[in-house]
Amino acid sequence: MAPIQYSSAKEGFTNKNIQFNTEKAVSNGDALLTKFTYENSVVEKDPSTGRLSVTPTAIDYDFKVDLKVPKVGLLLVGLGGNNGTTLVSSILANKHNISFENKEGVVKPNYYGSVTQSSTIKLGIDKETGNDVYAPFNSIVPFVNPNDLVVSGWDINGLPLDKAMKRAKVLDVDLQKKLAPYLKEITPKPSIYYPDFIALNQSERANNIFNKTAKGEPNVSDKWADVERIRKDIRDFKESNSLDKVIVLWSANTERYADVLENVNDTSENLLASIKNSHAEIAPSTVFAVASILEKVPYINGSPQNTFVPGVIELAEKNNSFIGGDDFKSGQTKIKSVLAQFLVDAGIKPLSIASYNHLGNNDGYNLSSPKQFRSKEISKQSVVDDMIESNEILYNKEDGDKVDHCIVIKYLPAVGDSKVAMDEYYSELMLGGHNKISIHNVCEDSLLATPLILDLVIVTEFLERVHYKRSDEGDDKYQDFYAVLTLLSYWLKAPLSKPGFKPINGLNKQRQALENLLRLLVGLPVNNELRFEERLL
Repeated sequence: MAPIQYSSAKEGFTNKNIQFNTEKAVSNGDALLTKFTYENSVVEKDPSTGRLSVTPTAIDYDFKVDLKVPKVGLLLVGLGGNNGTTLVSSILANKHNISFENKEGVVKPNYYGSVTQSSTIKLGIDKETGNDVYAPFNSIVPFVNPNDLVVSGWDINGLPLDKAMKRAKVLDVDLQKKLAPYLKEITPKPSIYYPDFIALNQSERANNIFNKTAKGEPNVSDKWADVERIRKDIRDFKESNSLDKVIVLWSANTERYADVLENVNDTSENLLASIKNSHAEIAPSTVFAVASILEKVPYINGSPQNTFVPGVIELAEKNNSFIGGDDFKSGQTKIKSVLAQFLVDAGIKPLSIASYNHLGNNDGYNLSSPKQFRSKEISKQSVVDDMIESNEILYNKEDGDKVDHCIVIKYLPAVGDSKVAMDEYYSELMLGGHNKISIHNVCEDSLLATPLILDLVIVTEFLERVHYKRSDEGDDKYQDFYAVLTLLSYWLKAPLSKPGFKPINGLNKQRQALENLLRLLVGLPVNNELRFEERLL
């Protein structure tokens, strides 16, 4: 085998203890400038014969990354819930190096479950052995350290976070006691409450709302005032903490789906008018999204409702403000996005997928209402769509081939935050054979979701610092990514996509996109597994 050739260029980039030796990336003060050729293939299909014509394409891009890491604030909608209290607790435990003891011994603080903090990325091959070499995900480019995040937020319940943490029953008692002195000083900001959008069983918690009448009842007659109040909260939070950036993330109760109506929420202009007219189909999450967009603050939807109606997406486009959603992908759905892809890629035909869940936290309590459950059902069902459409051998569109996909969620208080998920994948094999895969999964829901929140915030902030331009268009002005951040799809059940494009749900494809973005920005080639070093003589 011929010796491997290594670049001797002086150009390159250094981050932490990694030196990237490449002519494609140049560090220039607080900016990283990179050249990248995006190669793909364009396919045309002859409708009469079905013949496919495939043409390779190549487009040259210039990328610019701002290397200076800003001071970032996170505003959570649902700060006093299980996810909110667990998130703040995890940051405090890591920041102050708070260890605690459980029945298995001493537990040191960590960020397990976070891609940015606890996973690695392949750099290349070892010069001597040819084996793969890995480095921490967050060592490639400068990311925000989660310990440095300033966190606050809103909640319809005003319980201080030490008591809210105890109510959530997520963390061990010893850790709760050590965190309580830090958490008791944190109280959620008053939020908005539109009773029609969440389950009636949540009304007892709604004691911390600002949209109320003189009698203390929820006031839904001035939704534009609610937008302005949230905008002020964002500005005040940013100013009082001397922040460079703010990100808003919804981790509150699942809402019912809002009806998408002509002349109501179908365009940005109609949407703003409908908010000012306090239309009944304007949801609280949409109000938060609009306020964030108007403040040019990224907004991420961690619940399954259709916050991003067409008018919201158009408003984000017009204001060049980032949005991402929908619904955290933490356990059962993440496994489904891997297993369904494996079956289809193996040429095995899934006929049905039956998913059953029961959980006992407040999320499960809210989802016991049919309208809120329907929002969750929709987000869970769509996770296999693109995989099915990728294989016309197994699924004939003309015959209406599809997967029977059944989802059940039940509220069972006794299990608390330990969600139980059971899945059955029933597939067809060759010559009439069948295969059945059954999975029983027990997960601590909030301890899976919290690292996702950190990753979503950290990656969103980083993407704000990435700019690009076409090398062949002669324009010196760099652009931002498109308003809908599809690169966040790895962490979301029902990822948004640009209108006209279908979302990608396969977990491996989503992860590969993230890795390749980081690689190209530091001048490395996109990853491949040809491994010619071992396959060719």
